[in-house]
Amino acid sequence: MSTNGEMNVLSRAICPSEAVIRVERYPATSRILHWIVAVLVLATWPLGFFIQFTKKEVSLDFYMVHESFGFLVLWLMLLRVGNKLMAKAPDPQGPAIERFAASAVHGLLYVFLIVMPVSGFLATNAHGFPLVWFGLVPVWSPLDKAPDIAWTLSAIHGWSAWILLLLFALHIGAVLLHHVIKRDNTLYRIL
Repeated sequence: MSTNGEMNVLSRAICPSEAVIRVERYPATSRILHWIVAVLVLATWPLGFFIQFTKKEVSLDFYMVHESFGFLVLWLMLLRVGNKLMAKAPDPQGPAIERFAASAVHGLLYVFLIVMPVSGFLATNAHGFPLVWFGLVPVWSPLDKAPDIAWTLSAIHGWSAWILLLLFALHIGAVLLHHVIKRDNTLYRIL
């Protein structure tokens, strides 16, 4: 239900003769933050992966954009945590095992969408490359150049990226399960 107690209405758009369905949706703030973070991650993750294949002359520019998007993801995820604590989510649906799996994957997505940008930010600082956000704003860091921990932080960042990709695949798999196979209204709750 929305904050004013109204139920949002969406049509299935499968065929015109189908009835309109009523869907209890996430609050607008939750939906907007979800999709902004999704778009940023879908841009940031591949950008970070392909940096290794760029020419030296442009790799620092790719790093700057990757780090700047990652830093933005971090702050948006912190907003999402606050929003999650304050906004009322729709009641969970489905069997207990599905509710448990959804809760576990969502929880881990939140964890790794915070761990990954934090470890990346600290790693680049430890390697001696402080972040200048989009080339405009220098960002303070609790770490100066620290080669002794730089590679550990880089490893945490790298493993977090692969774990996040796995969680993303599970999340998309669940979306397809609900929308294509079960044909329920789960997807419409976040649209």
